[in-house]
Amino acid sequence: MRIIIFGAPGVGKGTQAKIIAAKLNIAHISTGDILRAAIKNETELGLQAKAIVERGELVPDTIVGAIIKDTLQEVRCKNGFILDGYPRTIAQAEILSNIFRELNTETIHLVKLRAKDEIIIDRISNRLVCGVCGNILAKNLVTEHFVCPNCKAEESYYKRKDDDEEVIKRRLKVYHEQTAPVFHYYADKAHVIEIDGTKNIDEISQDIFAKLV
Repeated sequence: MRIIIFGAPGVGKGTQAKIIAAKLNIAHISTGDILRAAIKNETELGLQAKAIVERGELVPDTIVGAIIKDTLQEVRCKNGFILDGYPRTIAQAEILSNIFRELNTETIHLVKLRAKDEIIIDRISNRLVCGVCGNILAKNLVTEHFVCPNCKAEESYYKRKDDDEEVIKRRLKVYHEQTAPVFHYYADKAHVIEIDGTKNIDEISQDIFAKLV
């Protein structure tokens, strides 16, 4: 199964992508992760990206697209994949469509998690992340002398700068201006399902699997 998971920042795409990948035995493709891996492994494209990043510039869509294409041809994507964090613009969506055509990719499923901005702002501004394993929890769950339930690190949770309320509002503004139109781009190009992203994690997962048929 080939899936794109879509939605505003903080709506829970990464969490659900991991659950879906594990359940369906498909690859979880996070664009940030594969870009960092390409740079670390010093692939041809990774070296190009590294030089750009070191200049403080954004990696062009063409290079990110080429890295995604290489990734989708890896053995781990044989059973399918879920793309997390890409595409974020119409230009990236068009690049991805070309990649899918070149790879003769079968039907694409697009899962959109939806939630109102005020809910996302409240959720993100009140969350903490483990500095060791990256696990995320609501601030009210992290008490004094707290031990991470995932990696067992002690008192490792902190608030990321990106989780500041004003930063979140700016990210949501960019999402509505640049990324939201991508959803409409896929209206006639994918099997589109919309899911209420305000439910708890298990309920959201159940809703997704019920519609991924």
